[in-house]
Amino acid sequence: MSDVAVLSESRCLELLQGEEVGRVALCTPDGPAIFPVNFTVADGAVVFRTTAYSVLGTHAWQTRLAVEVDRIDPERRSGWSVVASGPGSQVRPGPELDEIVRQWNPDPWAGGTRPLYVRMRWDTLSGRQIGPA
Repeated sequence: MSDVAVLSESRCLELLQGEEVGRVALCTPDGPAIFPVNFTVADGAVVFRTTAYSVLGTHAWQTRLAVEVDRIDPERRSGWSVVASGPGSQVRPGPELDEIVRQWNPDPWAGGTRPLYVRMRWDTLSGRQIGPA
């Protein structure tokens, strides 16, 4: 059985920046919900795109969010997980959104348009690793 190691904040950031798919968790009036998203790390925040009338489009930019990314190797019984959490906010059209689109535009895998940009500027970033790196 392997020990679990707590990852440093800098290692968590490195792992988070190296991924483009994660899960966003939030509480809705109907209870907790988790959604897979394509994301990017832009200027100290996780940014993802969604549709305006989806659950994420309706609630994510006005509540606290958690974003989880992980990598698992079942054969080696090893892996890591990073969780970032903080308040969500909508990125409105203007110079800030123009900069995000120019430098870090997240590219959704799902079809259709996703014009709403949501940013989660984390205030907590933590992670754990089990097994060999």
